[in-house]
Amino acid sequence: GFLHYVVTDCEFNSSKLNDIEYTESYYYNKLEIIRFSSSVGKFVGYTEVGIKNAERLNNGPEVIARRAEKERYCFYNVGVDVEAALTKS
Repeated sequence: GFLHYVVTDCEFNSSKLNDIEYTESYYYNKLEIIRFSSSVGKFVGYTEVGIKNAERLNNGPEVIARRAEKERYCFYNVGVDVEAALTKS
């Protein structure tokens, strides 16, 4: 069979917004085909299909929505995670 999945990730060194990187990677049969990274600020394709889709997504509203995810998704959750870790240490 075929397997398609998306991995969303927030990597951080502190709860400051500048220390957080948001990535969203799309895979097909264990091969990463396209990725959005907040440090790059756009979609990057790694296969022929991924490159075509990255170009399409970078010219549409999807790239603007992903740029906001660092603050909306990561910043909020990192703050929650850091606070939970500090109360248990």
